[in-house]
Amino acid sequence: MYIVVIGCGRSGSYLANQLSKAGEDVVVIDKKFGSFDRLSAEFTGFTINGDATEIETLKSAKFDKADVVVITTDNDNVNAMIAQIASELYQIPKVMVRLLDPEKEVIYRNLDVITMSPTNLLVDKFTREIIG
Repeated sequence: MYIVVIGCGRSGSYLANQLSKAGEDVVVIDKKFGSFDRLSAEFTGFTINGDATEIETLKSAKFDKADVVVITTDNDNVNAMIAQIASELYQIPKVMVRLLDPEKEVIYRNLDVITMSPTNLLVDKFTREIIG
């Protein structure tokens, strides 16, 4: 599978490392070159230092060939923009987005994307542990 991970912070880099270790073809895009230091020495994918909201960066990543795009930047508005580009313009089969603010999930209702909110996961888990 050809997977593009956008954002090489804690979540994006960990995911990219796991996917690479599993033998997947992975490309990671991040604006901050230093972010790629989070990738392990065993990472076998490619890195692109660039802005994923710019079409030229996406072309460099062969975005149109992606089977999966995972968006994990630290900006929900940027994530929404990239998700829309991936889903509507490029028609990527599977688009996954991390939401920092769960209230912004409404933005994705008309897009065919999978959203994940660490805040919701934490609150749901803690609530079940506390209340039962």
